[in-house]
Amino acid sequence: MKTIIVPLDFSNESLAGLNMALMLADKTSANIQMVNVIRKNENNDSELLEKEHQKVKLKIEDILKNCKDKSKYNCALSYIIKEGKIFKEISDLADKYEDSVIVLSTHGESGFEELFIGGNAYKITSHSKVPVFTVRKSKIPSNINKIVLPLDITFQTREKVPYTVNLAKLFNSEIHLLTARLSNYPDIEEKLHQYAKQVATYIEAHKIPCTVKHLQGNNLTDMTLDYAKSVKADLISIMTEQEKSVSNLLLGSYAHQMINKSTIPVLSFPTYHLSKVTDDIWSLGEFDA
Repeated sequence: MKTIIVPLDFSNESLAGLNMALMLADKTSANIQMVNVIRKNENNDSELLEKEHQKVKLKIEDILKNCKDKSKYNCALSYIIKEGKIFKEISDLADKYEDSVIVLSTHGESGFEELFIGGNAYKITSHSKVPVFTVRKSKIPSNINKIVLPLDITFQTREKVPYTVNLAKLFNSEIHLLTARLSNYPDIEEKLHQYAKQVATYIEAHKIPCTVKHLQGNNLTDMTLDYAKSVKADLISIMTEQEKSVSNLLLGSYAHQMINKSTIPVLSFPTYHLSKVTDDIWSLGEFDA
């Protein structure tokens, strides 16, 4: 994690996202790049755009000053003002940096309000080619002590394991490995238990404390969130893109619901990014989905 992209609309919610980014940067020595996107429309002439740029610039520089006045923040902070479609500009900006992440508030005001409420927040997350931390009415943790890592029986969902393990090492976290299923079919249960055991072995080989929990119920999102709350988790690590198959338990709708409902920060990990971090995933052994 070298660069953290933080979209801002100057609401309290988006500033909570900045606080999350500051916490991450404190542990990872990453740089923070704040971004505000001015949405173009037919009425935007050059003079109006320039006035909007100046207005945004003053607000961001005020935020920069407040951050720099707090001596505990030693990371490099900068900002950029873009014009265009918000989700595209944010994603394109993140792509320009090596090993970047996005920290995104899912509810904002002003220019971000329409976009961040409901399914539009998921649109940003699903469009991104880098990991995205989402914050929704969250109390920002001072450290990531506990990470909940849900699994299904596809290979794709296990590809987030190495990245989550690296994050756990940085924060000295413990990982709670969770299998949640709707089905009570014995073969599904057996595969989930097998995969969980193999992933737990991998996690423990990296000297990270690991707890395994198996759940079966009627709603995958609620089961995950209830468990995360019960263990006082600081982060939930999920996938946003997976192959559609009968064996896939954690489809896009699960990720969508998690982002919209969780008051615990969520790390959404796209398959676009996987080739960069999953060379050692094969040490988990062969999987037959």
